[in-house]
Amino acid sequence: MEILRSGRVVVALLLLRLRHLLLRRARRLLSLVALRDALLSLLFLRHHLVPRSVPLGAGPSAPSLHLWIPSPLLRRLRPPRPALVLVHGFGGNAKWQWERQIGPLSRSFDLYVPDLLFFGRSKPGSESESETPDSRSVAEQARCVAEAMARLGVGRYAVVGISYGGFVAYRLAGEGAVERVVILSAGVCAGAEERGELARREGRDVSEVLLPQRPEDLRTLLRRSMHRPPKWVPDFLLRDFIQVMYLDQRKERVELLKELLEKGTGMDPLPVLTQETLILWGDQDRVFPLNLAHKLQKHLGEKSRLEIIKDAGHALQLEKAAQVNRLIEQFLLDANNCRSA
Repeated sequence: MEILRSGRVVVALLLLRLRHLLLRRARRLLSLVALRDALLSLLFLRHHLVPRSVPLGAGPSAPSLHLWIPSPLLRRLRPPRPALVLVHGFGGNAKWQWERQIGPLSRSFDLYVPDLLFFGRSKPGSESESETPDSRSVAEQARCVAEAMARLGVGRYAVVGISYGGFVAYRLAGEGAVERVVILSAGVCAGAEERGELARREGRDVSEVLLPQRPEDLRTLLRRSMHRPPKWVPDFLLRDFIQVMYLDQRKERVELLKELLEKGTGMDPLPVLTQETLILWGDQDRVFPLNLAHKLQKHLGEKSRLEIIKDAGHALQLEKAAQVNRLIEQFLLDANNCRSA
């Protein structure tokens, strides 16, 4: 009798788990955010970018980095273009953050658009490998992007990084393959005390805002990120976005954020980049204030240029896409024209 009762309990638990999985799958099928995510994939495909997962090591337990890369067939049929890596920040995956750059920039560059580890479709590998002391560091993210590019056979490239991706881009610049750097709204020059002060201003755990779990927290993030955020977004849509974008691997992303606040790029003192560097910043940035842009330019010296985008917040690549795209294109194509001359 006891065995029978235990068996019923196990069956009940399995049925509950199955119900949970079916409901979650149904929510994804009915999700407007998941639908838009699929449409963004079509946008990338339309501009001749294809998805590729690049293993970073041997064996099934090795991590892999997911990237959107130029179609190999198209690359064989047209003259080569300069390679450009776009590195996203914390607010979702690569598709959502670079959607307004893909069309304009793909006309002049071979684009490589990675999902960083613990974001999008990138896989961190086995639990033992993903729990090493450096596995949450900016240096590890940069190393993974550099290794993926090397495995794809791309020897030289420029890099653009926004926010957290700007920290990764700065670190990636030291890997030897980067020709020019564009930093968007990334407080790379903020010291540990400054980063701590920025976090304390929030009045609560900063992960509650940058990795929201409630509609009101996502609204706060939109107000922080944009100079002119949407005036009204219904709660069901905000919950949908959280479900699709923020629940998977949240624990690991919180650890990434903690590591960033404690150590920044992980380089102390911060080196001066040898590459020409363009710094883009919104004049209304409420995540990393404008003084950090001037501080970064002063640190980098004469090989850097600062462009302040009027009426733009932290998400300037979305709010002022045309201006940002034009500045990136001019800066990077000027380098290639000088080299060919």
